[in-house]
Amino acid sequence: MAHRSGFPSLLIFLGLGLLLGEGGFGIQFENAELAQQIGLSALALILAEGGLTTKWSHVRRAVPSALVLATVGVAVSILAVGVAVHLVLGFSWHTAMLLGAILASTDAAAVFSVLRRLPLPPKLAGILEAESGFNDAPTVIAVVLLSTSGTQLPHLGNALVEIGYELVIGAIVGLVVGPLGSYALRRVALPASGLYPLAVLALTFVAYSGAALLHGSGFLAVYVCALILGNATLPHRSTTRGFAEGAAWLAQIGLFVMLGLLASPSELPSAILPGLIAGAVLVFIARPLSIVVSAAVARFTRIDHLHWREQAFLAWAGLRGAVPIILATIPWAADVPGAKLLFNEVFVIVVVFTLVQGPTLPFVARMLKVSVAGQTQDLDVESAPLDELNAELLQMRVPQGSRLHGVEIFELRLPADAQVTLIVREGRTFVPSNSTRIRADDQLLVVTTASIRKTVENRLRAVSRQGKLAGWFGEGGAE
Repeated sequence: MAHRSGFPSLLIFLGLGLLLGEGGFGIQFENAELAQQIGLSALALILAEGGLTTKWSHVRRAVPSALVLATVGVAVSILAVGVAVHLVLGFSWHTAMLLGAILASTDAAAVFSVLRRLPLPPKLAGILEAESGFNDAPTVIAVVLLSTSGTQLPHLGNALVEIGYELVIGAIVGLVVGPLGSYALRRVALPASGLYPLAVLALTFVAYSGAALLHGSGFLAVYVCALILGNATLPHRSTTRGFAEGAAWLAQIGLFVMLGLLASPSELPSAILPGLIAGAVLVFIARPLSIVVSAAVARFTRIDHLHWREQAFLAWAGLRGAVPIILATIPWAADVPGAKLLFNEVFVIVVVFTLVQGPTLPFVARMLKVSVAGQTQDLDVESAPLDELNAELLQMRVPQGSRLHGVEIFELRLPADAQVTLIVREGRTFVPSNSTRIRADDQLLVVTTASIRKTVENRLRAVSRQGKLAGWFGEGGAE
């Protein structure tokens, strides 16, 4: 249902939670402290999966811009929402800034349930992907600081020092645990292949707990550690990524249902008007302003230059999902005055504006010309290592629009140590000859030695993009 409708799946699971709760089947759940603990643990697992499945080659150039968005952009968003909510809705400065901090983080699950279907330029997709991974850490710290400061705003200087310290410690712990864990896993022979995914996820939580013990950001440590482990050459890497994706989906489903249970449908109507006003401020003022300021900082520091079309799309693509609802449980569990009302308002904002923004992203991308209709997507290549033979088995599906369509096997000009061994076409499997023509939607199995795997992948990508004369066009097939 989520895939066909274009809506992020979180809305379906939130709806399921509401149906099971006090307004439907009558399950009572109002333990905000337990919800906070479960939510933050699930968020750590979701961030771990995000790091493990992120290709560094895709986000490397986008990381500096994403870091600016996750720091400067978050600060601007908090201030913009806080000031507007204080002036328009009459909230106290503390409550207004708390609401701004809760809404400052974009949600990776919400963003990529929609964006993965859009053929975006690598830089733009990389910025959104990296931003959603990095901006959880500073927003969690800001919400905790505001939730533990009573009804007064914390001292700005002390807050900046605290946030900076926690982010630095979290980054250091992730940069230490990731490489050490990768080194250990390459040299320790575990008794079963199924233990490798467990070991990798365990290492990400070692990073989380290590950072927490040092009063650093566990979420940043998790993401950095997982990013390193996910891009290291580890045994059973594909299995590990698949396991992490399944575990993260399970965490998301349970998390969304739990948050739906926690909400009280009878209390939501009173939160609709303030929620819509705060959400409109977030979407139409705070998010665009944070993008413009961050882009200006990136341009001034020569980090990156974002075209106005890219800035406009980034502003509209800042979807909020389960993360703001999780963050809203922190002040509720800390008995901050008015926290339950904040939770209800955040719930309304997430549901309404995800319904507005999510389905319209493809249209906005086409309107801003950051996406080309019918654009060929890169090949999705999956490998299964054949350790004893020092070989790799590559599985490749030929997408619609690929220029591999019509190319004969011998025209691929693969290295001598690589061979297309099998083709699956319309449910029929056969061994191709050198004159066999490849067709769109074919699945190809390619056997290659480990040493030339990268060369083979690049050649297949090059032909997919420019055809059998890709070399003449200077196309090398780089990711």
